[in-house]
Amino acid sequence: MAVHISALGEDEPRVIFRNIVQRPRHKTTGETVTVVGDHNPALLRYFDCTRSGPRSAFDGNVVYQFEIMEYILDFGFDRLGADQSQIDHPVLITECACNPIQSRCRMAELLFESYGVPSIAAFGVDAAFSYKYNQQLGICNSDGLAICSGFMTSHAIPFINGEPAYEACCRTNVGGYHVTDYLKQLLSLKYPHHISKLTWEKVEDLKMEHCYIAPDYTSEVRIFQKGAKEAEEKTRCWQLPWTPAPAEEQPSEEELARKAALKERQGQRLREMAEAKRSSRINELENDIRGLEFLLKQLKQVEENNVPAFLRETGYASKQEIESNLAKAIQSLRKAKGEQVETEEKMDASMADKYNLVNVPDDVLTPEQLKEKRKQLFLKSTTEARQRAKQKRIEEELEREKQMKMEEEKRLENPERYLEDLRAKYRELSEKVEQRKRLKTNGNNTNGNQNGSGGVGRGERLNAAQRERMRLLTTAAFDRGKGEDTFGIKDEDWQLYKLMSRDNDDEEDEKSNEDEADLARVSSRLREIDPTFFPKSESGSSTAEPPRFRPLTKEDFQLILGVERFRCPEVLFQPNLIGIDQSGLDEMAGVSIRRLPCKNQGLEERITKSILMTGGSCQYPGMAGRLEAGIRMIRPCGTPITVVRASDPSLDAWRGASVYAAAMQFPNQTFSRTDYYEKGEDWLRRYQFNYTL
Repeated sequence: MAVHISALGEDEPRVIFRNIVQRPRHKTTGETVTVVGDHNPALLRYFDCTRSGPRSAFDGNVVYQFEIMEYILDFGFDRLGADQSQIDHPVLITECACNPIQSRCRMAELLFESYGVPSIAAFGVDAAFSYKYNQQLGICNSDGLAICSGFMTSHAIPFINGEPAYEACCRTNVGGYHVTDYLKQLLSLKYPHHISKLTWEKVEDLKMEHCYIAPDYTSEVRIFQKGAKEAEEKTRCWQLPWTPAPAEEQPSEEELARKAALKERQGQRLREMAEAKRSSRINELENDIRGLEFLLKQLKQVEENNVPAFLRETGYASKQEIESNLAKAIQSLRKAKGEQVETEEKMDASMADKYNLVNVPDDVLTPEQLKEKRKQLFLKSTTEARQRAKQKRIEEELEREKQMKMEEEKRLENPERYLEDLRAKYRELSEKVEQRKRLKTNGNNTNGNQNGSGGVGRGERLNAAQRERMRLLTTAAFDRGKGEDTFGIKDEDWQLYKLMSRDNDDEEDEKSNEDEADLARVSSRLREIDPTFFPKSESGSSTAEPPRFRPLTKEDFQLILGVERFRCPEVLFQPNLIGIDQSGLDEMAGVSIRRLPCKNQGLEERITKSILMTGGSCQYPGMAGRLEAGIRMIRPCGTPITVVRASDPSLDAWRGASVYAAAMQFPNQTFSRTDYYEKGEDWLRRYQFNYTL
């Protein structure tokens, strides 16, 4: 809703601004300032306008925040040059139709007591001023209907003999604000990444530039649903500011060759560093071995009584500890040199001394020696098992390193073929693992075990070996229940125990674990050498969608307005689209005509022959045709209907008021300050504005 202010006798309003007030704070000092109307973008550099929302003095079309209204009047009078302590000029002010008397009294009190105006020509309705002005221009007749769609509300006011019949007035709380807000919501949902660009002012401009009223809303929606050529012609595009990203130049062959040579030099340097580290490790281990062997030679020459003192000087607890460290050093040296580690180590004399009772017969041992022999047997078997496991791990690691070395040679020999074989192996392993998971969960079978609730029977979750074992158990139990229990008489009966063994299940689990380990290894290898590889998700066979990175183009900064062009203004005729259960503009005209004080067919026809559209929200293309079609549907057949638009729907109300203020009888229609103090607010209840010019 805009405020239009001018001096007496001017042809155009001198000041036009929105009736909103903001109180932002200075970013540095924290000082609060008052900004009336649309804020200047330059203020954003100094003031924080984001934490102070705009506030209006109006609720609908009725003033209820008179503190804010005082700021607006101060701003308007200051722009007119009336900056004295009192305003020594009459004031003509408009109000909405059927304005509450409380709002009228508070406004009169503000003007008389705060500004000291001598008189007020109050209170005229803007739609009536617009109708009278267009009547002088010959656009409408003395009997007619003014349909005014404003910022927050819409009114339908009948005119009889040039005077408004307010008792037949009809109002709907839908206006231009709701159209703009609805368009802003739709565009914000459609383009959430451009929501910062969808400011209220820009959406308002888009609404006035692109929106239109559909002749038939349902038919227009079907056109866009079909996506025909006609829908493309009615689509509009709003291009946001966009700067193309600089084109990335492809490296030249010389640059690629330079990078390849640099990479090769780095790889050679790393290999040299690894070889130097390996040589240093070998030398260190050889020195340790020579030192331990020399220590053992010295220990043999030491007398038995002096052995503990000698060991304390060397830092070892026993001869066995020295021998164990020597064996470990020899094994580490073989591993560092890449030699094959012996699978079985010979038990030396020290080990024989440690387990001296193992090979002695039991009949020659005492009970205490038998206990010690059992203990030695247990320790020996545990030690040997630990050594075998350790040796197996070392062999597996060496085999893995050897296999990785062979794979690297294959890759260097033919990278494309190697990558293709690796992908094929990954697909094969993934299919095996997925098939085994399906058999484990639901078996992918249809053996009739599926229950009615959509679940899977237990039989479908078993593999082939488990189902066979269940069958054998069931058969054995069934045969046993027939009569005498003869199980075990035949040798074939005992074969069931072998068939019922769970060793097959263990083999299946081991195969599954091996396949999953191989799949993880192949997947890790593919991640290293193939940047386009994306492993399958854990949920199933559906692959994880790779992130799509692409440069932003001009189309990414375009806002397409299609169905929104006519869907948003449709709320003026169908307020239920935004959840407001009230009448549209065409229904308002019918309600207003039915409320006329005198039921005269000739009067109703004269009124429908002169329907004037005024207000800022009546400027959409197609408004007159849609309004005429809607009124024709609710009026009797053959009723003459003429819908015209005001010469300037936004400013005709101000021009009508300006013409009235310049007329000779204007001083007689004013309400003076003396009348206010003598007659008080009760006289304002009976005050009626006369539009006779």
